[in-house]
Amino acid sequence: MTDSLTDLIWLESYGPLSDIFCVTFLRGLDPPEVLRRFGAASGERLAFAELNSLVSEYVEQTQGGNGGGYVGVVPSGEWSVAIEPWGWRGNLPEVIGGLSKGSEVVAINRHDYAEAHFVYAVDSTVIGGFLPRLPSQQYGSDPERLTRWMREAGLDPAQEERPPNPIATAFAVAARITGVTFTPEFLERPLLVGDIRT
Repeated sequence: MTDSLTDLIWLESYGPLSDIFCVTFLRGLDPPEVLRRFGAASGERLAFAELNSLVSEYVEQTQGGNGGGYVGVVPSGEWSVAIEPWGWRGNLPEVIGGLSKGSEVVAINRHDYAEAHFVYAVDSTVIGGFLPRLPSQQYGSDPERLTRWMREAGLDPAQEERPPNPIATAFAVAARITGVTFTPEFLERPLLVGDIRT
């Protein structure tokens, strides 16, 4: 197990992010711009617990069918990291084009009741994506560009069976691309939170 995978194994359990969430890494965009691209008119600084409270209330009202309704963003070097508890918007094909315009984006969605996805997009084009629980299921304009990063993270793109720790390994692939390891510390920092309810 690589050091980054050790740091990411927390994402396999039902921890603070639970069993449905999306984390999106966006290069060269500050948190206010990220919120704008997600469709939020403005943002306010909140702790992760406060974001989770807003999400819980919205999910209870909507029975969870519309996602979490809110996104929180924190900067990390030249990247911004967008966190959607109970959400999946950052991973949607119709959204990732706008998120990645003039930028580079990596999005990982865990959804234990549907399908998890990993997507890598550059300037409105999905370069590559795969299903973390079935890495041979790849798509995009040039999915082979992900092969080196997948192998470095211990994921075989030809694997026809579920790998151990698929979500943590998908985040290890993201760390290879972005240089950002998504540790629990991200949930301890103040987030710029925007309302993306539809």
